[in-house]
Amino acid sequence: MRLFSKNTRIADARRAHIRFGKKGEALACRLVSNIGMKILERNYAGPHGEIDIIARDGSILAFIEVKTRRKSWRSRPADAVTASKKKHIINTAQRYLRQLRNPAIVHRFDVVEIIFIGRQLIEVRYWSNEFGASEIRRERQIEK
Repeated sequence: MRLFSKNTRIADARRAHIRFGKKGEALACRLVSNIGMKILERNYAGPHGEIDIIARDGSILAFIEVKTRRKSWRSRPADAVTASKKKHIINTAQRYLRQLRNPAIVHRFDVVEIIFIGRQLIEVRYWSNEFGASEIRRERQIEK
């Protein structure tokens, strides 16, 4: 007799994955605050996706993607910020800027990596100005 269905196990794994990501986002927020940035928004959602953290670094607006992963020899967490993900973040950031009625504000796109082994935090990296809209435009031109 099966006590748990496959769907129950998948749902449990999904909830655990979301909790793990939220834990990483909380650590990233602490890092962002500790380096002197002011957090303006968390989990800002638009039709194109979500931005984990929007913060002000002096006069610059930073749109921050957080990637939390277990230690792997195959890739870094920042590798999960694919061209498609970048495009969604940029489109969502443009929506945010339109809502501010000031799309000319200086901004950048950052990535925070949070890496664990088991339950132990082993590494936090902040990649400032990791990508931009011009990079997406270049990728589109290469595809043509």
